[in-house]
Amino acid sequence: MNRPLVISDCDEVILHMVAHFKDWLEESQGVDFNLDNGNFAKALTWRETGQFLQADEVWRMLGGFFDTEMDRQLPIAGAVESINALAEHADVVILTNLVDKRRERRAEQLAAFGIHAEVYTNQGPKGPALQRIIAEHAPSRALFIDDLAQHHASVAETAPEVVRLHMCGEPMIAGAIDCAHKAGHADARIDRWSEALPWVIERLEQERV
Repeated sequence: MNRPLVISDCDEVILHMVAHFKDWLEESQGVDFNLDNGNFAKALTWRETGQFLQADEVWRMLGGFFDTEMDRQLPIAGAVESINALAEHADVVILTNLVDKRRERRAEQLAAFGIHAEVYTNQGPKGPALQRIIAEHAPSRALFIDDLAQHHASVAETAPEVVRLHMCGEPMIAGAIDCAHKAGHADARIDRWSEALPWVIERLEQERV
């Protein structure tokens, strides 16, 4: 029988991203980042005018960050140790919503912190990509970890047999994002690896009921 499979997101699950993105915007881009209203689309404003950035400008800033600033990103507490602990119980792969040209850079970034896992890039909902990964690995069971509710909804729709853990390890946004568990699209919501690791291991060692 094949091993279980853990499919994990990276940003805000393994590595901090938004906090470093905010620092970069405010230090060098003339942009203020404020998520008090809970709406990422309204979080970025030009400091000089107070105007919200348009969607294409936000995407341009995100692209600029990942092109030049990934070295800023630091691990979330317990993430590296937990991912490597999970690798003793299951195969672990990373499913990250970056454009394909950044796949190798993401793999190098994680390897520098001691995580040596296959990286899959994706754009859009993650359900179809996860289905392809499962077809490739044919695991005995699979578990998905991500910080965004829409990806849990996508996986719930396309691969409902997969166990789903909603985790957001970035306190700056954890309280502002929609909760997939409350929406019925995730099996649990746990934002700390110290609590998530035993929960995941327990589910990897049992058949889904």
